[in-house]
Amino acid sequence: MSDLTQLTLTDALDGLEKKTFSSVELTQAFIDAIAASNPALNAYVVETPEQALEMAKASDDRRARGDAGKLEGAPLGIKDLYCTKGVRTTACSNILGEFTPTYESTVTQNLWDEGAVMLGKLNMDEFAMGSSNETSRFGPVSNPWKRAGDNRSLTPGGSSGGSASAVAADLCLGATASDTGGSIRQPAAFTGTVGIKPTYGRASRYGMVAFASSLDQAGPISKTVDDAALMLEVMCSHDEKDSTSLNVPTPHWRENVREGVKGLKIGIPKEYRVDGMSDEIEALWQQGIDWLKAAGAEIVDVTLPHTKYALPAYYIVAPAEASSNLARYDGMRYGARVDGEDLTATYEETRATGFGAEVQRRLMIGTYVLSSGYYDAYYLRAQKVRTRILEDFTTALHECDALLTPTCPSAAFAFGEKSNNPVEMYLNDIFTVTANLAGLPGISVPAALNSEGLPLGLQVIGKALDEATCFRVGGELERAAAFTARPERWW
Repeated sequence: MSDLTQLTLTDALDGLEKKTFSSVELTQAFIDAIAASNPALNAYVVETPEQALEMAKASDDRRARGDAGKLEGAPLGIKDLYCTKGVRTTACSNILGEFTPTYESTVTQNLWDEGAVMLGKLNMDEFAMGSSNETSRFGPVSNPWKRAGDNRSLTPGGSSGGSASAVAADLCLGATASDTGGSIRQPAAFTGTVGIKPTYGRASRYGMVAFASSLDQAGPISKTVDDAALMLEVMCSHDEKDSTSLNVPTPHWRENVREGVKGLKIGIPKEYRVDGMSDEIEALWQQGIDWLKAAGAEIVDVTLPHTKYALPAYYIVAPAEASSNLARYDGMRYGARVDGEDLTATYEETRATGFGAEVQRRLMIGTYVLSSGYYDAYYLRAQKVRTRILEDFTTALHECDALLTPTCPSAAFAFGEKSNNPVEMYLNDIFTVTANLAGLPGISVPAALNSEGLPLGLQVIGKALDEATCFRVGGELERAAAFTARPERWW
């Protein structure tokens, strides 16, 4: 593979600026890498080499005219959740068939407006429902990492598994992802990459296929904290087409990455020390605490007493919203259709064959908790718990500037190890769902390898609209950890 594909986003942009190479050359290197590697990794579900080269040539022309954007000429991968004009978008579900949008999502339009190049659409769990990328209609994505001495394929996490795998395997400089309960941060932790979910409302949801509208948020997966800051600056914007979009300025977060943590108070929530957490995760968390303390931060213990209710509340709220959002997929206006003997049978057969097992499970749960007689007992109660969780964070973040936790309770696991037990699979989200329920920003930074040679991540959760502190702490963790490990190439 070309050395160009191993560059970070910021280094690649620097090389383009110095004319060390062109965007066409850089893009062609990624196209070649995808052609060679994707059959093994299954990260891309749509490849757009001709479009990518056209975009790259136009980018080189703009740069030659002195009209370069923030991401001018940088080849990126796009999660199949984002509508891309003229390019198939299915959220990796059969029910959307060969749906090809006639419009562009706001987030991807922001990227193209700043000169980015699209390499293709990335694999994901169907409708973003999953923690292992095993529910995609296109099959699972393989993690570039493998356990030492074990040849089994591992999950890259989910739902943004294709995004994380592509970044870790050098099949793009960075990728868009989305996070409803941890779907940016968990895959980042599983693949040794950086992933950030911004404050709810920072990035427009217009043109993103909806899962749970009050939880979904766009964000990047990248190779470094600096790259993540740069991508997020471009992805975030106010958008009148999204009623939940916040009309606030987007800061220059790259400036925060190198500021350090001196004078910051970092909270350690005692409730995140859960039963069954491995000694390695516990030791890494303590190492992160020591790194921040050594860099001048003050460590304070905080409590988030309603944390134990977060996962149950999430798995009521998210399926309920999904059952409402996904009611539109009926085979009538777009997407796949299975004709039945009458209208009702057409609806039933279209949805039965169009949705996979995990999506059907969550739709059934969501429909049940919203049904007459159960709404108050389940959905309304879950929303009250969600309010308590937000109050916990508000109280804790009065005492500190940000929280430090593990990203996940384990490293990446093999396919099939947890997929037969939905509850065990859902427990992967135990450290991440709280930030979604409260609408807070969270970043995962790779910090170490476990005894099996797999990456582990640390998570920083910040105050609402305070991604700056997340980047400060994330940048410090990145410098202290000096994580440079790469997966041993097998693909």
